[in-house]
Amino acid sequence: MLCLFHGATVTVMPAPKDAFSPPKSLLILGGTSEIALATARRLIARRTRTVWLAGRPSPGLNRAAEHLSELGADTRTVAFDALDPESHESVLGKVFTEGEIDLVILAFGVLGDQATDERDPLAAARVAQTNYTGAVSAGLVCARALQDQGHGALVVLSSVAGERARRADFIYGSSKAGLDTFAQGLGDALHGTGVHVMVVRPASVRRSGTQARDAAPLAATPEEIAAAIEIGLRRGSEVVWVPGALRLVMSALRHLPRALFRRLPVR
Repeated sequence: MLCLFHGATVTVMPAPKDAFSPPKSLLILGGTSEIALATARRLIARRTRTVWLAGRPSPGLNRAAEHLSELGADTRTVAFDALDPESHESVLGKVFTEGEIDLVILAFGVLGDQATDERDPLAAARVAQTNYTGAVSAGLVCARALQDQGHGALVVLSSVAGERARRADFIYGSSKAGLDTFAQGLGDALHGTGVHVMVVRPASVRRSGTQARDAAPLAATPEEIAAAIEIGLRRGSEVVWVPGALRLVMSALRHLPRALFRRLPVR
């Protein structure tokens, strides 16, 4: 078997299970994520019957579990803290010992507050630790478990903010840039093992109650992002932009001269 964690040794692999069929079981890291919960609702309507919500114990986590249970899923919660990587192996390992997981959605993260975080390096570090180092730890634990079972998919919620540093959110954006690079490399490392990694890059999320005129340009609702995730999984996509037009927009912005980029209102 090809092993992700032991050098470059390659042996003949058995034919893997289909990583893109509708999942029967789902693990959400960041169990109160609006995007992940919207995705869970879509999947429960198809085939998903077991859902794990991993997150810090809270009334919100309990409400999310109750709601998904009402939709017909066997929903369970597990205490998980992105800022405690030493616990990730035992906490997430326990989930996988309860049964195979077809799909993992890595959905936790914090926006932080750019102005505040610039004045408080510890607050800035917490943003980076949550969005990047916590995700690296949890992502590797889940990748190994998925590889051991021989099939599955890992969806990583990144952000268009990681595509190019902006004055308005470079602390958050840099953490997402690191996460995005990590997820792409992990996907390459897992290629051929029966485990698929898909990176999702939304522009921004339009929350319920937000008027379209007040939303950021190219913003999408959690439900729209969830639909794109489901389609991406079905197609075996490696990167999903939401909305799709972002791919062209960011290609142009990424190569814009820095002096000109600084003058744009997107900063």
